Amino acid sequence: MEALVFILSLVDCCLILLSVYFIITLSDLECDYINARACCSKLNKWVVPEVVGQCVSTVLMLVSMHWFIFALNLPVAAWDIYRSVKVPMGNMGVFDPTEIHNRGQLKSHMKEAMIKLGYHLLCFFIYLYSMILALIND
Repeated sequence: MEALVFILSLVDCCLILLSVYFIITLSDLECDYINARACCSKLNKWVVPEVVGQCVSTVLMLVSMHWFIFALNLPVAAWDIYRSVKVPMGNMGVFDPTEIHNRGQLKSHMKEAMIKLGYHLLCFFIYLYSMILALIND
């Protein structure tokens, strides 16, 4: 049972690829390879799957009573939910083409994507280690 939890969490680590996609798309916008509207529409359609994936992983750790990993996942899940709920009225989504170049939002989105990439890589290795440990103990 415990190994299954970590196998499902490893499947959920496809969020690493999503973080890389966010970084590539934002860097394309920064270099003017794509326009702001195309960039924001590409990124906004992946915000909800990112939130769902993070919340599933968090709830999975809560249900299986892995408290340290749950505590590690909870702030990121809360941040993702907060970020998607607090979208101002009239904006296209979390990433808005009219505001992405204002007030350094592009840099902050890029920094957030880099931090999430590091976080998901750390979680990947924690899940992998925990899965191997659970398989050995079973």
